Amino acid sequence: MNDKTIDSILEETRQFPPSKESSTGANITKEELEQLKKQASDDYEGFWAQLAKENLYWFKEFTTVLNEENAPNYEWFGDGEINVSYNCLDKNVESSPNKTAIIFEAENGDTRRISYKELLEEVSLFANGLLSLGVETGDRVIIYMPMSPEAVVAMQACARIGAIHSVVFGGFSSNALKDRIDDAKAKIVITADGAFRGGKTIPLKQATDNALKDWNHSIEHVIVLKRTGESVSILEGRDLWWKDLIKNQNKESTPVPLSSEHPLFILYTSGSTGKPKGIQHSSGGYLLHAKMTFKWIFDIKDSDVFWCTADVGWVTGHTYVTYGPLAAGATILIYEGAPTYPHGGRFWEICEKHQVSLFYTAPTAIRALMKLGDDIPNKYDLSNLRLLGTVGEPINPEAWMWYHTVIGKEKCPIVDTWWQTETGAAMISPLPGVTATKPGSCTQALPGISVDIVDEGANPERST
Repeated sequence: MNDKTIDSILEETRQFPPSKESSTGANITKEELEQLKKQASDDYEGFWAQLAKENLYWFKEFTTVLNEENAPNYEWFGDGEINVSYNCLDKNVESSPNKTAIIFEAENGDTRRISYKELLEEVSLFANGLLSLGVETGDRVIIYMPMSPEAVVAMQACARIGAIHSVVFGGFSSNALKDRIDDAKAKIVITADGAFRGGKTIPLKQATDNALKDWNHSIEHVIVLKRTGESVSILEGRDLWWKDLIKNQNKESTPVPLSSEHPLFILYTSGSTGKPKGIQHSSGGYLLHAKMTFKWIFDIKDSDVFWCTADVGWVTGHTYVTYGPLAAGATILIYEGAPTYPHGGRFWEICEKHQVSLFYTAPTAIRALMKLGDDIPNKYDLSNLRLLGTVGEPINPEAWMWYHTVIGKEKCPIVDTWWQTETGAAMISPLPGVTATKPGSCTQALPGISVDIVDEGANPERST
């Protein structure tokens, strides 16, 4: 963020109170928000314990909420047992098996819809395939894949059997992949022959082969999804095709009850401030935070189609593609390609085509689309949009106002979310229908979150 953007945010004075339309029928009222914050302030552990009992299924209910003995490595619901995949899939199959879980839009325009029942079957097939390869609870699995339903399937399958996944962004080089394989001491790599992006083919299998070349790595198997049809090398005894792995597997699988503190995933930071750091998130506390912030921030309704444009290689894709929305029983949209290919209206074309109601993207994308002019989004019917979100970096007021007026038609609240890989889910955000919004501001901390502004010595300067 440059000085000009900082100055424009600090000088911004415009505020937009919640519209009557967004306030009517909002999942949380202003009074309820204040009550939630009071509950968290009065009884912090009791607040989160109640949410955990009401919103998650526990194979063994916890008796302890927060263990601070090993701070800053806090333990949440440590003696409870849970399975993240069960909470995301089985619970929804029990109530709404035919509800659409994933809408997949390929770069070439092909569409695929997957119900919760079908998604559970695909996850079970793949989970059983992993077990057949000797993958055990606690083993680390690298996922280096295109943005696709299969990436979500791979993540959920790992969660189902207690393997710890580490997703590597498909745009990263073979050297970056090698570093993460080495650091995680991974047993399996799940990849694809390639990926489609901006009209080009990204050679993921070739990059995987390069990452595994000429060193004593820990990888026993490489599972390859056939996506592009490109010719790739298959090393006998190590490599196998996804379709061959699942061909004779059972469509049912038993989710493994795991400690709430069992690691769900390791995700590496981008390395912008030095060597990438592996951030580990556990099962129970992370899933509760992901689900509750998704429900609070996006005001989710049963009929909504939620599109978070982030890749699953980033924490936003973990929390607001794979875990939070599915735990809440939502319908998500996954898009494989680039935002401006084959034309500058691709995002808005997809919103119209699939009647997207909740749209969550990054300021960088918003600014790039804004530069293309208003005529492009104005060609499309965006009337189904009822909420807009922004994530990943501060948004300058100019881009915020364009998003508000041109895309949101001045009727969609904008939820500007602040968080990072280390927190796992959003910490600060306005709530639709409740919070007045301000261009460039993520406004206030969410219920159960306490925020301080500190100086370089970590001394509080002003509480918020």
